[in-house]
Amino acid sequence: MTDSAATTGSSQASATFCPPQSRIYVLAAAILASSMAFIDGSVLSIATPAIRSNLGATLADAQWISNGYMLFLASLLLLGGAAGDRFGLKRVFTFGIGVFVVASLASAIAPNPQLLIAARAIQGIGAAFMVPSSLAIIAKAYPRDQRGWAIGIWASASSLTTILGPVIGGFVLTAFGEWSWRLVFAINLPLGIGALVLLFSRVPDDPPAGDRKLDVLGGVLITLALGLFAFGLTGDGSQSVPPAGHVALYCGIGLVLLVAFLVWETRSRQPMLPLGLFRNRSFSGANALTFALYFSLAAIGFYLPMTMIAGWGLSPAVAAIASLPLGIALTILSSVAGKLSDVYGPGPLIAGGATLVALAFAGLALTAPLHNVWLAVLPLNALMGIGMGFVVSPLSTAVMTSLSDADSGIASGVNNAVARVAGLLAVALMGSVAALVFNAMMGGAVDGLSFGLPITEALPAEIEAARVAATNGAFAAVAWTTAGLSLVSAIIAWVTLDRRL
Repeated sequence: MTDSAATTGSSQASATFCPPQSRIYVLAAAILASSMAFIDGSVLSIATPAIRSNLGATLADAQWISNGYMLFLASLLLLGGAAGDRFGLKRVFTFGIGVFVVASLASAIAPNPQLLIAARAIQGIGAAFMVPSSLAIIAKAYPRDQRGWAIGIWASASSLTTILGPVIGGFVLTAFGEWSWRLVFAINLPLGIGALVLLFSRVPDDPPAGDRKLDVLGGVLITLALGLFAFGLTGDGSQSVPPAGHVALYCGIGLVLLVAFLVWETRSRQPMLPLGLFRNRSFSGANALTFALYFSLAAIGFYLPMTMIAGWGLSPAVAAIASLPLGIALTILSSVAGKLSDVYGPGPLIAGGATLVALAFAGLALTAPLHNVWLAVLPLNALMGIGMGFVVSPLSTAVMTSLSDADSGIASGVNNAVARVAGLLAVALMGSVAALVFNAMMGGAVDGLSFGLPITEALPAEIEAARVAATNGAFAAVAWTTAGLSLVSAIIAWVTLDRRL
Protein backbone atom coordinates (compact mmCIF):
# COMPACT_ATOMS: atom_id res chain seq x y z
CA MET A 1 0.00 0.00 0.00
CA THR A 2 1.06 3.59 -0.43
CA ASP A 3 0.92 6.61 1.84
CA SER A 4 -2.61 7.20 0.62
CA ALA A 5 -3.61 4.32 2.85
CA ALA A 6 -2.28 5.91 6.01
CA THR A 7 -5.65 7.02 7.23
CA THR A 8 -6.86 7.16 10.77
CA GLY A 9 -10.19 7.14 12.45
CA SER A 10 -10.37 10.87 11.76
CA SER A 11 -10.93 10.19 8.10
CA GLN A 12 -14.34 8.82 9.00
CA ALA A 13 -15.47 12.02 10.64
CA SER A 14 -17.93 14.47 9.09
CA ALA A 15 -16.56 17.70 7.66
CA THR A 16 -17.48 20.22 10.34
CA PHE A 17 -14.39 22.28 11.07
CA CYS A 18 -13.45 23.75 7.68
CA PRO A 19 -15.52 26.36 5.80
CA PRO A 20 -15.79 25.92 2.00
CA GLN A 21 -13.41 28.79 1.20
CA SER A 22 -10.62 27.18 3.28
CA ARG A 23 -10.84 23.66 1.90
CA ILE A 24 -8.67 24.29 -1.14
CA TYR A 25 -5.89 25.50 1.19
CA VAL A 26 -6.12 22.27 3.17
CA LEU A 27 -5.75 20.33 -0.08
CA ALA A 28 -2.80 22.46 -1.24
CA ALA A 29 -1.03 22.10 2.12
CA ALA A 30 -1.55 18.33 2.10
CA ILE A 31 -0.13 18.06 -1.43
CA LEU A 32 2.93 20.17 -0.55
CA ALA A 33 3.61 18.17 2.61
CA SER A 34 3.11 14.80 0.93
CA SER A 35 5.42 15.88 -1.88
CA MET A 36 8.26 16.21 0.62
CA ALA A 37 7.84 12.63 1.79
CA PHE A 38 7.45 11.25 -1.74
CA ILE A 39 10.50 13.13 -3.06
CA ASP A 40 12.65 11.92 -0.19
CA GLY A 41 11.48 8.36 -0.62
CA SER A 42 11.90 8.17 -4.38
CA VAL A 43 15.09 10.20 -4.91
CA LEU A 44 17.26 9.02 -2.02
CA SER A 45 18.21 5.74 -3.69
CA ILE A 46 19.43 7.65 -6.76
CA ALA A 47 21.42 10.03 -4.54
CA THR A 48 22.96 7.39 -2.26
CA PRO A 49 26.12 6.73 -4.35
CA ALA A 50 26.83 10.49 -4.44
CA ILE A 51 26.28 10.75 -0.68
CA ARG A 52 28.69 7.88 -0.07
CA SER A 53 31.37 9.36 -2.27
CA ASN A 54 30.93 12.95 -1.07
CA LEU A 55 30.84 12.13 2.66
CA GLY A 56 33.06 9.04 2.62
CA ALA A 57 30.18 6.90 3.90
CA THR A 58 30.40 3.13 4.26
CA LEU A 59 27.69 0.74 3.07
CA ALA A 60 26.43 0.53 6.66
CA ASP A 61 26.29 4.34 6.80
CA ALA A 62 24.24 4.35 3.59
CA GLN A 63 21.87 1.78 5.06
CA TRP A 64 21.44 3.86 8.20
CA ILE A 65 20.82 7.03 6.19
CA SER A 66 17.79 5.21 4.83
CA ASN A 67 16.90 3.24 7.94
CA GLY A 68 17.31 6.08 10.43
CA TYR A 69 14.31 7.61 8.69
CA MET A 70 12.39 4.37 8.17
CA LEU A 71 12.88 3.21 11.75
CA PHE A 72 10.97 6.08 13.32
CA LEU A 73 8.42 6.37 10.54
CA ALA A 74 7.58 2.67 10.76
CA SER A 75 7.57 2.57 14.57
CA LEU A 76 5.61 5.74 15.23
CA LEU A 77 3.22 5.82 12.25
CA LEU A 78 0.28 4.41 14.21
CA LEU A 79 1.09 6.66 17.15
CA GLY A 80 1.13 9.65 14.79
CA GLY A 81 -2.28 8.71 13.44
CA ALA A 82 -3.73 8.41 16.95
CA ALA A 83 -2.22 11.78 17.88
CA GLY A 84 -4.32 13.40 15.17
CA ASP A 85 -7.45 12.11 16.89
CA ARG A 86 -6.19 13.07 20.34
CA PHE A 87 -4.93 16.61 19.69
CA GLY A 88 -6.55 17.67 16.42
CA LEU A 89 -5.33 17.00 12.88
CA LYS A 90 -4.17 20.52 12.06
CA ARG A 91 -2.06 20.74 15.20
CA VAL A 92 -0.41 17.36 14.64
CA PHE A 93 0.01 17.96 10.90
CA THR A 94 1.79 21.28 11.43
CA PHE A 95 3.99 19.72 14.12
CA GLY A 96 5.01 16.92 11.76
CA ILE A 97 5.72 19.32 8.90
CA GLY A 98 7.77 21.61 11.15
CA VAL A 99 9.94 18.78 12.45
CA PHE A 100 10.36 17.42 8.91
CA VAL A 101 11.46 20.81 7.54
CA VAL A 102 13.99 21.45 10.32
CA ALA A 103 15.42 17.96 9.91
CA SER A 104 15.58 18.44 6.12
CA LEU A 105 17.69 21.56 6.61
CA ALA A 106 19.98 19.65 8.97
CA SER A 107 20.25 16.85 6.39
CA ALA A 108 21.12 19.29 3.60
CA ILE A 109 24.03 20.80 5.52
CA ALA A 110 25.25 17.64 7.30
CA PRO A 111 29.08 17.56 7.16
CA ASN A 112 29.45 13.81 7.84
CA PRO A 113 27.46 10.57 7.72
CA GLN A 114 26.79 10.48 11.46
CA LEU A 115 25.03 13.85 11.54
CA LEU A 116 23.12 13.00 8.37
CA ILE A 117 21.88 9.79 9.99
CA ALA A 118 20.78 11.72 13.08
CA ALA A 119 18.98 14.30 10.96
CA ARG A 120 17.26 11.57 8.98
CA ALA A 121 16.07 9.95 12.22
CA ILE A 122 14.47 13.24 13.30
CA GLN A 123 12.99 13.54 9.83
CA GLY A 124 11.38 10.13 10.33
CA ILE A 125 9.78 11.31 13.57
CA GLY A 126 8.29 14.28 11.74
CA ALA A 127 7.07 12.04 8.92
CA ALA A 128 5.34 9.71 11.40
CA PHE A 129 3.08 12.60 12.43
CA MET A 130 2.87 14.23 8.99
CA VAL A 131 2.14 11.26 6.71
CA PRO A 132 -1.05 9.89 8.33
CA SER A 133 -2.41 13.41 8.87
CA SER A 134 -1.98 14.54 5.26
CA LEU A 135 -4.83 12.42 3.91
CA ALA A 136 -6.90 12.40 7.09
CA ILE A 137 -7.12 16.20 7.21
CA ILE A 138 -8.45 16.23 3.63
CA ALA A 139 -11.09 13.70 4.57
CA LYS A 140 -12.06 15.71 7.62
CA ALA A 141 -12.16 19.04 5.77
CA TYR A 142 -14.28 17.95 2.80
CA PRO A 143 -17.87 16.68 2.99
CA ARG A 144 -18.46 13.14 1.82
CA ASP A 145 -19.88 14.15 -1.56
CA GLN A 146 -16.67 16.09 -2.38
CA ARG A 147 -14.16 13.88 -0.62
CA GLY A 148 -13.51 11.58 -3.57
CA TRP A 149 -12.65 14.52 -5.83
CA ALA A 150 -10.25 16.01 -3.29
CA ILE A 151 -8.50 12.71 -2.58
CA GLY A 152 -8.25 12.08 -6.32
CA ILE A 153 -6.46 15.40 -6.82
CA TRP A 154 -4.13 14.57 -3.93
CA ALA A 155 -3.42 11.10 -5.33
CA SER A 156 -2.72 12.47 -8.82
CA ALA A 157 -0.28 15.03 -7.45
CA SER A 158 1.40 12.35 -5.35
CA SER A 159 1.78 10.07 -8.37
CA LEU A 160 3.26 12.89 -10.42
CA THR A 161 5.75 13.69 -7.67
CA THR A 162 6.74 10.04 -7.33
CA ILE A 163 7.29 9.69 -11.08
CA LEU A 164 9.11 12.97 -11.76
CA GLY A 165 11.09 13.22 -8.49
CA PRO A 166 13.78 10.64 -9.35
CA VAL A 167 14.13 11.95 -12.91
CA ILE A 168 14.64 15.54 -11.84
CA GLY A 169 16.94 14.42 -9.03
CA GLY A 170 18.93 12.23 -11.39
CA PHE A 171 19.50 15.04 -13.87
CA VAL A 172 20.46 17.46 -11.08
CA LEU A 173 23.01 14.98 -9.72
CA THR A 174 24.39 14.35 -13.21
CA ALA A 175 24.60 18.05 -14.06
CA PHE A 176 26.01 19.45 -10.81
CA GLY A 177 28.00 16.56 -9.37
CA GLU A 178 28.21 14.78 -6.06
CA TRP A 179 27.58 17.77 -3.79
CA SER A 180 24.10 18.30 -5.29
CA TRP A 181 22.66 15.43 -3.23
CA ARG A 182 22.09 18.16 -0.66
CA LEU A 183 19.46 19.71 -2.93
CA VAL A 184 17.33 16.58 -2.49
CA PHE A 185 16.78 17.68 1.10
CA ALA A 186 16.90 21.44 0.52
CA ILE A 187 13.90 21.29 -1.83
CA ASN A 188 11.80 20.37 1.20
CA LEU A 189 12.27 23.83 2.72
CA PRO A 190 10.06 25.86 0.33
CA LEU A 191 7.53 23.03 0.12
CA GLY A 192 7.23 22.67 3.89
CA ILE A 193 7.23 26.39 4.61
CA GLY A 194 4.53 26.87 1.98
CA ALA A 195 2.38 24.21 3.62
CA LEU A 196 2.86 25.77 7.06
CA VAL A 197 1.94 29.26 5.81
CA LEU A 198 -1.27 27.93 4.29
CA LEU A 199 -2.22 26.02 7.42
CA PHE A 200 -1.53 28.86 9.84
CA SER A 201 -3.09 31.63 7.73
CA ARG A 202 -6.01 29.95 5.97
CA VAL A 203 -7.11 26.85 7.88
CA PRO A 204 -9.01 26.92 11.20
CA ASP A 205 -8.25 24.54 14.03
CA ASP A 206 -10.21 21.31 14.09
CA PRO A 207 -11.56 19.87 17.34
CA PRO A 208 -10.00 16.65 18.64
CA ALA A 209 -12.02 13.55 17.79
CA GLY A 210 -12.00 12.29 21.39
CA ASP A 211 -10.02 11.73 24.56
CA ARG A 212 -8.02 8.84 23.15
CA LYS A 213 -4.78 8.19 25.02
CA LEU A 214 -1.53 7.59 23.18
CA ASP A 215 0.23 4.25 23.57
CA VAL A 216 3.61 5.82 24.32
CA LEU A 217 5.09 2.71 25.93
CA GLY A 218 4.10 0.64 22.91
CA GLY A 219 5.80 3.18 20.63
CA VAL A 220 8.99 3.08 22.69
CA LEU A 221 9.10 -0.73 22.80
CA ILE A 222 8.56 -1.25 19.06
CA THR A 223 11.07 1.48 18.18
CA LEU A 224 13.74 -0.10 20.35
CA ALA A 225 12.95 -3.58 19.02
CA LEU A 226 13.14 -2.56 15.36
CA GLY A 227 16.21 -0.41 16.01
CA LEU A 228 18.05 -3.35 17.56
CA PHE A 229 17.07 -5.61 14.67
CA ALA A 230 18.37 -3.03 12.20
CA PHE A 231 21.57 -2.47 14.17
CA GLY A 232 22.15 -6.20 14.53
CA LEU A 233 21.79 -6.78 10.79
CA THR A 234 23.64 -3.64 9.67
CA GLY A 235 26.29 -2.94 12.29
CA ASP A 236 28.05 0.36 12.88
CA GLY A 237 30.13 0.36 9.70
CA SER A 238 33.39 -0.71 11.33
CA GLN A 239 33.15 -4.01 9.44
CA SER A 240 31.63 -4.66 6.02
CA VAL A 241 29.60 -7.55 7.44
CA PRO A 242 28.49 -7.65 11.11
CA PRO A 243 30.00 -10.64 13.01
CA ALA A 244 27.64 -13.49 13.85
CA GLY A 245 27.93 -12.73 17.57
CA HIS A 246 26.91 -9.11 16.98
CA VAL A 247 23.88 -10.19 14.92
CA ALA A 248 22.81 -12.77 17.52
CA LEU A 249 23.19 -10.40 20.47
CA TYR A 250 21.32 -7.38 19.15
CA CYS A 251 18.67 -9.32 17.22
CA GLY A 252 18.14 -11.47 20.34
CA ILE A 253 17.55 -8.41 22.52
CA GLY A 254 15.32 -6.99 19.79
CA LEU A 255 13.27 -10.18 19.80
CA VAL A 256 12.81 -9.95 23.59
CA LEU A 257 11.59 -6.35 23.24
CA LEU A 258 9.29 -7.35 20.38
CA VAL A 259 7.70 -10.00 22.60
CA ALA A 260 7.39 -7.40 25.38
CA PHE A 261 5.66 -5.06 22.89
CA LEU A 262 3.18 -7.76 21.87
CA VAL A 263 2.44 -8.62 25.50
CA TRP A 264 1.90 -4.96 26.31
CA GLU A 265 -0.44 -4.53 23.34
CA THR A 266 -2.65 -7.34 24.69
CA ARG A 267 -2.94 -5.52 28.02
CA SER A 268 -3.14 -1.87 26.96
CA ARG A 269 -6.61 -0.35 27.07
CA GLN A 270 -5.92 1.63 23.89
CA PRO A 271 -3.15 -0.22 22.05
CA MET A 272 -1.45 1.27 19.00
CA LEU A 273 -1.63 -2.21 17.40
CA PRO A 274 -4.88 -4.06 18.26
CA LEU A 275 -3.70 -7.65 17.90
CA GLY A 276 -7.26 -8.95 17.79
CA LEU A 277 -7.50 -7.68 14.21
CA PHE A 278 -5.17 -10.47 13.12
CA ARG A 279 -7.75 -13.11 14.00
CA ASN A 280 -9.28 -12.22 10.66
CA ARG A 281 -7.77 -14.52 8.02
CA SER A 282 -7.99 -12.05 5.15
CA PHE A 283 -6.49 -9.23 7.19
CA SER A 284 -3.60 -11.42 8.36
CA GLY A 285 -3.01 -12.68 4.83
CA ALA A 286 -3.03 -9.18 3.39
CA ASN A 287 -0.43 -8.03 5.89
CA ALA A 288 1.74 -11.13 5.45
CA LEU A 289 1.89 -10.66 1.68
CA THR A 290 2.46 -6.93 2.20
CA PHE A 291 5.52 -7.69 4.29
CA ALA A 292 6.99 -10.13 1.77
CA LEU A 293 6.26 -8.01 -1.30
CA TYR A 294 7.25 -4.63 0.12
CA PHE A 295 10.40 -6.14 1.61
CA SER A 296 11.28 -7.16 -1.94
CA LEU A 297 10.39 -3.80 -3.48
CA ALA A 298 12.39 -1.87 -0.89
CA ALA A 299 15.47 -4.04 -1.40
CA ILE A 300 15.41 -3.67 -5.19
CA GLY A 301 14.53 0.01 -4.99
CA PHE A 302 17.51 0.70 -2.74
CA TYR A 303 20.18 -1.57 -4.24
CA LEU A 304 19.41 -1.46 -7.99
CA PRO A 305 20.27 2.25 -8.43
CA MET A 306 23.37 1.73 -6.28
CA THR A 307 24.42 -1.15 -8.54
CA MET A 308 23.79 0.79 -11.74
CA ILE A 309 25.56 3.98 -10.67
CA ALA A 310 28.43 2.71 -8.54
CA GLY A 311 28.88 -0.72 -10.09
CA TRP A 312 28.17 -0.19 -13.76
CA GLY A 313 29.33 3.42 -13.94
CA LEU A 314 26.03 4.85 -15.23
CA SER A 315 24.92 8.40 -14.52
CA PRO A 316 22.18 9.14 -11.98
CA ALA A 317 20.07 10.54 -14.83
CA VAL A 318 20.15 7.24 -16.72
CA ALA A 319 19.34 5.28 -13.55
CA ALA A 320 16.41 7.61 -12.90
CA ILE A 321 15.02 7.28 -16.43
CA ALA A 322 15.19 3.49 -16.10
CA SER A 323 12.85 3.72 -13.11
CA LEU A 324 10.18 5.71 -14.99
CA PRO A 325 8.16 2.76 -16.35
CA LEU A 326 7.49 1.50 -12.83
CA GLY A 327 5.69 4.67 -11.75
CA ILE A 328 3.91 5.18 -15.06
CA ALA A 329 2.54 1.62 -15.22
CA LEU A 330 1.51 1.75 -11.58
CA THR A 331 -0.38 5.02 -12.09
CA ILE A 332 -2.17 3.89 -15.25
CA LEU A 333 -3.21 0.44 -14.05
CA SER A 334 -4.26 1.14 -10.45
CA SER A 335 -7.78 2.34 -11.30
CA VAL A 336 -8.30 -0.51 -13.79
CA ALA A 337 -7.14 -3.07 -11.24
CA GLY A 338 -9.49 -1.61 -8.65
CA LYS A 339 -12.48 -2.23 -10.93
CA LEU A 340 -11.32 -5.75 -11.79
CA SER A 341 -10.91 -6.46 -8.09
CA ASP A 342 -14.60 -5.70 -7.57
CA VAL A 343 -15.44 -8.35 -10.19
CA TYR A 344 -12.92 -11.12 -9.48
CA GLY A 345 -11.92 -10.37 -5.89
CA PRO A 346 -8.51 -9.05 -4.80
CA GLY A 347 -6.91 -12.50 -4.49
CA PRO A 348 -6.41 -13.30 -8.21
CA LEU A 349 -5.32 -9.77 -9.08
CA ILE A 350 -2.71 -9.61 -6.30
CA ALA A 351 -1.49 -13.16 -6.95
CA GLY A 352 -1.04 -12.46 -10.65
CA GLY A 353 0.58 -9.08 -10.06
CA ALA A 354 3.01 -10.41 -7.46
CA THR A 355 3.98 -13.23 -9.83
CA LEU A 356 4.84 -10.65 -12.52
CA VAL A 357 6.94 -8.79 -9.94
CA ALA A 358 8.76 -12.04 -9.11
CA LEU A 359 9.50 -12.60 -12.81
CA ALA A 360 10.83 -9.05 -13.10
CA PHE A 361 13.20 -9.55 -10.17
CA ALA A 362 14.39 -12.88 -11.55
CA GLY A 363 15.01 -11.15 -14.87
CA LEU A 364 17.10 -8.46 -13.14
CA ALA A 365 19.19 -11.20 -11.51
CA LEU A 366 19.77 -13.01 -14.80
CA THR A 367 20.60 -9.89 -16.83
CA ALA A 368 22.79 -8.10 -14.27
CA PRO A 369 26.05 -9.07 -16.06
CA LEU A 370 24.77 -7.47 -19.30
CA HIS A 371 24.66 -3.93 -17.85
CA ASN A 372 21.96 -3.20 -20.43
CA VAL A 373 19.65 -0.43 -19.25
CA TRP A 374 17.43 -0.09 -22.32
CA LEU A 375 16.88 -3.76 -23.21
CA ALA A 376 16.95 -5.26 -19.72
CA VAL A 377 16.47 -2.90 -16.75
CA LEU A 378 13.91 -0.58 -18.33
CA PRO A 379 11.54 -3.28 -19.69
CA LEU A 380 11.88 -5.29 -16.48
CA ASN A 381 10.99 -2.19 -14.47
CA ALA A 382 7.95 -1.87 -16.75
CA LEU A 383 7.01 -5.47 -15.96
CA MET A 384 7.46 -4.73 -12.26
CA GLY A 385 5.20 -1.69 -12.64
CA ILE A 386 2.53 -3.72 -14.41
CA GLY A 387 2.67 -6.28 -11.62
CA MET A 388 2.40 -3.67 -8.88
CA GLY A 389 -0.37 -1.95 -10.84
CA PHE A 390 -2.44 -5.08 -10.26
CA VAL A 391 -1.47 -5.20 -6.57
CA VAL A 392 -1.76 -1.77 -4.98
CA SER A 393 -5.44 -0.94 -5.43
CA PRO A 394 -6.72 -4.52 -4.80
CA LEU A 395 -4.52 -4.73 -1.71
CA SER A 396 -6.08 -1.54 -0.35
CA THR A 397 -9.49 -3.04 -1.05
CA ALA A 398 -8.56 -6.32 0.64
CA VAL A 399 -7.36 -4.55 3.78
CA MET A 400 -10.26 -2.10 4.01
CA THR A 401 -12.97 -4.73 3.40
CA SER A 402 -11.51 -7.46 5.60
CA LEU A 403 -12.77 -5.70 8.73
CA SER A 404 -15.77 -3.60 9.68
CA ASP A 405 -16.06 0.05 8.62
CA ALA A 406 -15.36 1.11 12.20
CA ASP A 407 -11.92 -0.52 12.00
CA SER A 408 -11.02 0.55 8.44
CA GLY A 409 -8.83 3.46 9.56
CA ILE A 410 -6.68 1.44 11.96
CA ALA A 411 -6.60 -1.47 9.48
CA SER A 412 -5.19 0.78 6.79
CA GLY A 413 -2.69 2.32 9.20
CA VAL A 414 -1.47 -1.10 10.36
CA ASN A 415 -0.97 -2.23 6.78
CA ASN A 416 1.00 0.90 5.97
CA ALA A 417 3.17 0.37 9.04
CA VAL A 418 3.81 -3.24 8.02
CA ALA A 419 5.03 -2.03 4.62
CA ARG A 420 7.40 0.44 6.33
CA VAL A 421 8.78 -2.19 8.69
CA ALA A 422 9.37 -4.48 5.72
CA GLY A 423 11.35 -1.74 3.99
CA LEU A 424 13.43 -1.10 7.10
CA LEU A 425 14.39 -4.75 7.49
CA ALA A 426 14.97 -5.20 3.74
CA VAL A 427 17.61 -2.49 3.55
CA ALA A 428 19.30 -3.84 6.68
CA LEU A 429 19.28 -7.55 5.83
CA MET A 430 19.90 -7.38 2.09
CA GLY A 431 22.86 -5.06 2.65
CA SER A 432 24.55 -7.80 4.66
CA VAL A 433 23.72 -10.34 1.94
CA ALA A 434 25.17 -8.09 -0.75
CA ALA A 435 28.31 -7.38 1.29
CA LEU A 436 28.88 -11.08 2.01
CA VAL A 437 28.59 -12.06 -1.66
CA PHE A 438 30.72 -9.11 -2.79
CA ASN A 439 33.52 -9.92 -0.36
CA ALA A 440 33.38 -13.63 -1.17
CA MET A 441 33.68 -12.99 -4.89
CA MET A 442 36.53 -10.55 -4.31
CA GLY A 443 38.35 -13.19 -2.27
CA GLY A 444 37.92 -11.22 0.96
CA ALA A 445 37.43 -7.61 1.98
CA VAL A 446 39.56 -5.21 -0.06
CA ASP A 447 40.55 -1.81 1.35
CA GLY A 448 38.78 1.00 -0.47
CA LEU A 449 36.31 -1.31 -2.20
CA SER A 450 32.80 -2.27 -1.10
CA PHE A 451 29.49 -3.02 -2.71
CA GLY A 452 27.84 0.13 -4.05
CA LEU A 453 30.79 2.46 -3.48
CA PRO A 454 31.63 4.60 -6.54
CA ILE A 455 35.22 4.41 -7.80
CA THR A 456 36.96 7.77 -7.88
CA GLU A 457 40.32 6.55 -9.21
CA ALA A 458 41.10 4.10 -12.01
CA LEU A 459 41.82 0.57 -10.83
CA PRO A 460 44.03 -2.04 -12.49
CA ALA A 461 42.02 -3.87 -15.15
CA GLU A 462 42.02 -7.18 -13.28
CA ILE A 463 40.78 -5.66 -10.03
CA GLU A 464 38.16 -3.56 -11.83
CA ALA A 465 36.83 -6.64 -13.63
CA ALA A 466 36.64 -8.51 -10.32
CA ARG A 467 34.87 -5.55 -8.68
CA VAL A 468 32.25 -5.34 -11.41
CA ALA A 469 31.66 -9.11 -11.37
CA ALA A 470 31.34 -9.06 -7.58
CA THR A 471 28.85 -6.19 -7.81
CA ASN A 472 26.77 -8.14 -10.32
CA GLY A 473 26.86 -11.25 -8.14
CA ALA A 474 25.91 -9.32 -5.01
CA PHE A 475 22.95 -7.64 -6.68
CA ALA A 476 21.86 -10.94 -8.24
CA ALA A 477 21.75 -12.48 -4.76
CA VAL A 478 19.45 -9.68 -3.63
CA ALA A 479 17.29 -10.00 -6.74
CA TRP A 480 16.90 -13.80 -6.48
CA THR A 481 15.94 -13.49 -2.81
CA THR A 482 13.32 -10.86 -3.57
CA ALA A 483 11.97 -12.89 -6.50
CA GLY A 484 11.37 -15.79 -4.13
CA LEU A 485 9.66 -13.59 -1.55
CA SER A 486 7.44 -12.02 -4.21
CA LEU A 487 6.34 -15.48 -5.28
CA VAL A 488 5.56 -16.30 -1.65
CA SER A 489 3.39 -13.18 -1.48
CA ALA A 490 1.50 -14.35 -4.57
CA ILE A 491 0.79 -17.71 -2.93
CA ILE A 492 -0.41 -16.03 0.28
CA ALA A 493 -2.76 -13.82 -1.75
CA TRP A 494 -4.25 -16.80 -3.59
CA VAL A 495 -4.75 -18.82 -0.41
CA THR A 496 -6.06 -16.15 1.99
CA LEU A 497 -7.85 -13.46 0.01
CA ASP A 498 -11.25 -13.34 -1.65
CA ARG A 499 -11.31 -14.78 -5.19
CA ARG A 500 -14.35 -15.26 -7.38
CA LEU A 501 -12.87 -17.27 -10.24
